[in-house]
This record gives sequence, structure tokens and C-alpha cells, in this order.
Amino acid sequence: MVEFDDSFRQHLRELFVWRRDVRRFRSDPLPEGAIDRLIETACLSPSVGLSQPWRFVIVNDTATRRAVVEDFRTCNADALSCYSGDRAARYATLKLSGLEQAPGHLAVFADKGSDIGHGLGRATMPETTEYSVVAAITAMWLAARAEGIGLGWVSILNPARMHAVLDVPDSWKFIAYLCIGYPEIECDRPELEQAKWEQRRSADAFTLRR
Repeated sequence: MVEFDDSFRQHLRELFVWRRDVRRFRSDPLPEGAIDRLIETACLSPSVGLSQPWRFVIVNDTATRRAVVEDFRTCNADALSCYSGDRAARYATLKLSGLEQAPGHLAVFADKGSDIGHGLGRATMPETTEYSVVAAITAMWLAARAEGIGLGWVSILNPARMHAVLDVPDSWKFIAYLCIGYPEIECDRPELEQAKWEQRRSADAFTLRR
């Protein structure tokens, strides 16, 4: 049985503290096989019924990437229109994707039509399929940070258009579009906190005791 000592646990916590949702990337290319290696780590994650529902699409094609960028711009303009006054002004200053700078692009889907796992654990909570994929993304995020690689999750995209742009099966549900590359700067505080959009609250603020 493998044992992890206090030093390991402290370093692991530091990894969590320094993990960031990266928006600003350097232009340096990723090492050969880096994204494949991160996908392999993601696939070590737990999944409901051992269904392994994650599906990864590495996006290298220039025209495809351009289509994703255009969709982001459209969705971002729509999102800006939902705010007004000072909040709208703040939103307009935020950098919300690294699509045009990041050397790596990765789309992640959940295959809701797969029979792997034989439906175990999903009769009452079918959404655990998607939760399993999110857990895999988290594992990938931490593994990337341990290598000095940054991930940025771009959520301001239209799922239906992503299906069309990436030409994936209808049974796949769009979960995430990830920018991958080396961050311009390292920081232990979220960028949205630095921009005074929101602040990180303590665990007590979200914990009930019964």
C-alpha cells in the first residue's frame, strides 16, 4: 500500500492553491505528446459505474479554431448585453478566453449514449455521467499545473454550434472547451478576484451542519 507523508500532502495543497483558470498564455509550443499525456491522466479519474464517459477532441485545424473563436465573440457580446452600468463596464474589461494565444485546444464531451458501465449508478441520477467528465477535467487541470502548464475553461460558447463545428455524434454532450499552454504569469489568486469581479469566500460560507 502506498503511503503519502505530510510533505506530500503539503505540496498537494500548494498545487490546489496555485491552480488557476488561465486566460493569458505565452506563445511557446507545448512539448510533443503533452496533451495526450494529460488526457491519459484524466482517464484515471473515477466515473459512475466505470462508464468512462469522457470523449476528447484535440483541435489543431486552423479553420476549426477560427470558427470557435468567432462563436466565442458572438456569445461574449450576447453575455455583455445581460449586464448594465458599472457591472457591464467591468465585464467589458475582462479577458475571458485565451483562444487566440493558447497553443493547445481541447474540447471535452460526455457520451450519454454509451453502454459502457451498463447504466450502473445512473437510474436515479443520470447527470452523474456529466459529473464524471468534470471530475476528469479537474484531474487534468491539476496534472497540467504540476507540469507548469495552464488550462483555461471557455464556457462562453454555444453547445449546438460546437457540435456542428467539431462534427461529433449527437449523443455527445458538450462539457468544456479548454485552452492549454504556458501561462504568462503565475499567481495564487484567481484573476476574477484580482479584477474585483468576485472574491473567494471561506469554506464556512458554503457548509451546513445538521
